[in-house]
Amino acid sequence: MVSSLGSAAVPPPGEGDHVRGDGPLAVLYLDLACPRCAGSWGRISALPLRLCVRHFPVASKRPRSPALHHAAEAVAAQSEPAFWDFWDSLLGDRAYVDDPHLWERVRAMGLDLERFQADRRSESVIARVDRDFRSGIRAGVTGTPAGFAGTNPLGPDLEAGLEELCLRGERA
Repeated sequence: MVSSLGSAAVPPPGEGDHVRGDGPLAVLYLDLACPRCAGSWGRISALPLRLCVRHFPVASKRPRSPALHHAAEAVAAQSEPAFWDFWDSLLGDRAYVDDPHLWERVRAMGLDLERFQADRRSESVIARVDRDFRSGIRAGVTGTPAGFAGTNPLGPDLEAGLEELCLRGERA
């Protein structure tokens, strides 16, 4: 969900952004605890797009959300491919997101659990998630899921907007 009232441009993907895929670029602001984000992620991630995902934890609605985003960034600090596996697993199975289940996911990926624990509470990880959130606010994001093709909001039906982007085949 994106407001059209006086928003700033969406920053293009840069250092530290999580980007995968090939095709037209879509910048997505997602909340790992959001049921709508989880419900659409399987279809969205299967589209032939270059996806840049950004953290948009809506703590006022979902108090566990910031912890999940910090955990995802802590995984990314050890491995970008593991970040995507972790991201996919959190959106694919929202029933098991308390700490013991997060630890099990980290162990199953072969990552260093002690480092994960330290990283997820680090100032750099917290600042990284906050940077994404603030860039979303400046771009007019008011809820999740939200997406942009370049600087253009994809509208209230994100999946339809992304499918249209695929059909147009525009590259940023």
